[in-house]
Amino acid sequence: MQEVNLAGVDLNLLPVLDALLRHRHVTRAAADVGLSQPAMSRALARLRELLDDPLLARATGGFVLTPRAQELARRLGALMESTRGLFQAPAFEPAALRRTLRIAGTDAQSVLLAPAIMARLRVEAPSVDLRIEPYGADLIRRLEEGSLDLAFATADAKLPPGAISFPIGDDRLALVMRRGHPAAERQWTLADYAEFEHAVVAIFGDGASDIDARLAGAGLVRRIALSTPHFMAALAAVAATDMITTISRALAQRFAADFGLVLRDPPFDGAAFQMTFVAAASRAGDPVLAWFSALTREVAQEAFDARRVISNRSGARETRVTVSSQTASRSLRTKTAPTR
Repeated sequence: MQEVNLAGVDLNLLPVLDALLRHRHVTRAAADVGLSQPAMSRALARLRELLDDPLLARATGGFVLTPRAQELARRLGALMESTRGLFQAPAFEPAALRRTLRIAGTDAQSVLLAPAIMARLRVEAPSVDLRIEPYGADLIRRLEEGSLDLAFATADAKLPPGAISFPIGDDRLALVMRRGHPAAERQWTLADYAEFEHAVVAIFGDGASDIDARLAGAGLVRRIALSTPHFMAALAAVAATDMITTISRALAQRFAADFGLVLRDPPFDGAAFQMTFVAAASRAGDPVLAWFSALTREVAQEAFDARRVISNRSGARETRVTVSSQTASRSLRTKTAPTR
């Protein structure tokens, strides 16, 4: 049998052939595939030449299929259905998903969001596992090559070409100190802020800080007594000393009672910051990432809403503030849950 060269075959003839074999009528087949009757007649002529068979034979009352056409009809239905499947996204069912999601994040997300996320996954997608991995200068490369699915960041991060972001939730910063701190009842100024030693979270160790720029603009410099990559370490340190830290209010309030902490407004203006997921643009159509981002957004909304607007001991009204965080790499100023 001579092998057919598919490169020389007009595959647009397949739906035409399927319609002709099903309807056994040129006009009805033409209407089915959106061709004129003359165009369908020409297509039938090409098919007869290509297959070396008349396909439709005249009979009393219309046309009948030739033996070759009958054989083609039995095989063509399954072929057309399979071909359509190539161009249709499979139905997405989280419960049937078996996958490990890898996300760049910090202990803040591990503590504040991961427990509730895992509780949801165990119900909705029990075969999905989660890996929260450290950031690094190779963050973008890891996202692009697929060894990393997502990265926590803030919405004001400058995204490089080939990156997209998904919103997760809104938080704000709080000035945090121990209960009984000598300035706990003070109406804080920038000078007060610079007076005390600070514990900061430096995810990438580059020391970049909008707060230090603000202080420098006022002719002030603060002393960073502790720099750590761990948010919980910063909270524990201020709980045991007179140091202060500026950190996610949602996280600080979650542990305020356990650590004996007081939350105040930082002494500078700002706005709320929005947490996001960053992903490679090539993954924009991944239904798994869209589903997981939506799930995380629901969890984050509950976690951030849990920090009710309260008054601190002095009765001062709280304001929403934000400060940029450390950079994810030199090429991507990706910001994570802020603290300074």
